[in-house]
Amino acid sequence: MRAAPDEPTAARRARLSPEERRAQLVALGVESLARQPLEEISITELASRAGVSRPLFFHYFGSKQGFEHAVVRTARDSMLHATEPRLDLDPLDRLRDTLIRTVGFVREHRGTFHSLVRGTASGDVQIREVVEQARLLQTGRVVDLFAERGVAVSSELRIVLRAWIAFTEQVLVDAALADDLGAERIVALLVTALEGICRGIDPAAASALFDA
Repeated sequence: MRAAPDEPTAARRARLSPEERRAQLVALGVESLARQPLEEISITELASRAGVSRPLFFHYFGSKQGFEHAVVRTARDSMLHATEPRLDLDPLDRLRDTLIRTVGFVREHRGTFHSLVRGTASGDVQIREVVEQARLLQTGRVVDLFAERGVAVSSELRIVLRAWIAFTEQVLVDAALADDLGAERIVALLVTALEGICRGIDPAAASALFDA
């Protein structure tokens, strides 16, 4: 019986379209992101694993930066998809459910989440924009909870909700990544914090969401 080909040889023999090959390289990059910082991912190693040459690798992405942008976008989209709010739940239950799944995602993809959080410290403007887009979308998800309760979210409340997203990220880094607290306790902490700051800024809005 012939031995199964090793991974690089098998990858070289696989006939993939340019789009499929590019997607394969991005997937390998996201996988590596779970183990090491973005800037430490080796292009040579990934090209070898995929069975392509370095020149062909750069043909797909133009540069290492182009590859990094694609990896961060894909990792971001994976997180947003995994934490998509369940519209069949009422707003407060939806918030808790989304947070529970967010904690689960963070604990399952620790390196990836930490790299995304670190993205705003990157010197690369495009990477910062990719991460910021995720934060704006997540802020919008919380705004939608209030809107569904008939609340017209003020600019002040929107600023506070955006700040709560940043607070949530730090709590997840400190608690979820370190396994110091159970998921339910982390969610309770985050919901309590959101309620407290909302009651301080807009009591009527807070009442509409938390007292309904």
